[in-house]
Amino acid sequence: MANLITLSRILLLFVLIGIAYQTGTYLQFLELPILIVIFITDALDGFVARKRGESSLFGALFDIAVDRIVENVLWVVLADLGLVPIWVPIVFIMRGSIVDSVRAHAASQGLTPFGMMRSGLGRFLVAGRFMRIAYAVVKAMAFGWIVLFQPVQTLFPGFWSDWGPALQGVTNGLIYAAVAFNLARGLPVVVEFVLREAQAGAGSRSGA
Repeated sequence: MANLITLSRILLLFVLIGIAYQTGTYLQFLELPILIVIFITDALDGFVARKRGESSLFGALFDIAVDRIVENVLWVVLADLGLVPIWVPIVFIMRGSIVDSVRAHAASQGLTPFGMMRSGLGRFLVAGRFMRIAYAVVKAMAFGWIVLFQPVQTLFPGFWSDWGPALQGVTNGLIYAAVAFNLARGLPVVVEFVLREAQAGAGSRSGA
């Protein structure tokens, strides 16, 4: 059940993308409600998995994979629509690819994505409830803010002429905050992996 809820986020994502390209129509105001449902199901699948006893390594990895798909696709689409700079999806895709590769290696050793973090700082930044919620909120605010005002530019040009620069300033702030959280939660994964591999290599050489 939990995995089906996770999968539903991809289906909703396709609907959201289709609407996002309906430029100049009031249909685009449906983007925000759909986006809210996507983020609600992101929290719901984990809750259902715990309540039904369906928590598993596959479920954790599948949830992270779908999170990554939703996140990266949204950034790419928004960049294609000219709503965010192109460097933003590039940063998210590069960071996601590196971190996911590290986590896949850790999974082969029986470690969960969050369980692989050993240091206190690493657990706080990557696995800590506060940081996970804070990042989710910032990311949701960034996406929500952008899609909310996407149709305004074409449907209400007078309003956008008066308030566009101020609204764009908020948009830029949310984008930079999302990027900062993304990097802050990805860097510890890579650093701890490199240190762990270096220690393992040193141990094997000393035991040889």
